[in-house]
Amino acid sequence: MPLTRDKIIGHDLERLAFRFTMLNDGDVVHCQISDAAMDDLAGMKGTESSARQAQFMSLRDTIEGIASDLYDEAPRFSGYVVRIFTRHLAQ
Repeated sequence: MPLTRDKIIGHDLERLAFRFTMLNDGDVVHCQISDAAMDDLAGMKGTESSARQAQFMSLRDTIEGIASDLYDEAPRFSGYVVRIFTRHLAQ
C-alpha cells in the first residue's frame, strides 16, 4: 500500500539528510533522504543547507514515491525509518 504525504521536518545538519514523515493508514512513518541522494536527483552537487527545503519541495513527489516503494519492500516494525541513499536511485 502506498504511503501518503504528511509533514516536512527539515534538514538535519548532523546527519546530512532531509527529514520528513509520511502516513501508512494513519500511522506516521519517519523518512529521510541523504543530501547526496537529493543532489543526485536534482542533477547538482553541494547544495547549501539553507536551500535544502526548496530542493526537497521541487523533488517532493519523486522522493515520496521512492520512500513509499522502499517502505513496501522493508521489514515492518515499530520505529522503522525509511532512509533513501544514492544506491536507491534508478541509475
